[in-house]
Amino acid sequence: MGKRIFRFILFVATLALPAACSTSLNQDKAGTKDEDMDISTKGMAEEPVFDIVTDLGTIRVKLYNETPKHRDNFIKLVSEGFYNGVLFHRVIDGFMIQTGDPLTKNPGKADLYGTGGPGYTLPAEFNRSLTHKKGVLAAARRGDAANPKKESSGSQFYIVQDEANCRQLDGEYTVFGETIDGFDVIDKIASVPTDRRDRPVDDVHIKCIKAVTPEGSGQEAAGIQNQTTSAADSTDVE
Repeated sequence: MGKRIFRFILFVATLALPAACSTSLNQDKAGTKDEDMDISTKGMAEEPVFDIVTDLGTIRVKLYNETPKHRDNFIKLVSEGFYNGVLFHRVIDGFMIQTGDPLTKNPGKADLYGTGGPGYTLPAEFNRSLTHKKGVLAAARRGDAANPKKESSGSQFYIVQDEANCRQLDGEYTVFGETIDGFDVIDKIASVPTDRRDRPVDDVHIKCIKAVTPEGSGQEAAGIQNQTTSAADSTDVE
């Protein structure tokens, strides 16, 4: 337990550091433009369901209608194939698993993993009823010193593995969805061997993310495309 507490303290300390990069590719811009979020969600449920297909199995998730900006942004990125091939670049057993950094598609930028994004941030959408229970999806972000408004990364997110150890994150990070199937896959990913930076020794990818139809067929809905790539990608809390 002492080691777990130490790793959590280290995790929080990392959040307070500004991103160690200077290019627009690695730093999120302050906020999004309205036209960037002008996407069609016609034909999709208010709380759409997606299958996150990984090397170790599929995690089925539902997005909340209480956080529409984060919901619609996730749909936009999936429609672009943004997450295809990204890595789970930060994994802490007994805490959470993190992904969504496009820089992880380039092994040559391993030192920058956790600092990448789509080039914008999202305003926080805190809701007291949405807490860090097991399987919850929450947006990563930069620390308070560099990010006093607690704006979310445009793409990086984490999935809660241990509710008790993530309760202190309530009201600090935007919770925007939850797992409805595949909790065992979360545990599998969380239990893989990691290095001193909490990166899996053997890469764990998101192969693709599929929108699930109301009939549960797992096929594309509302124009969501499922494009897979051979490149590796991962994400980290900023």
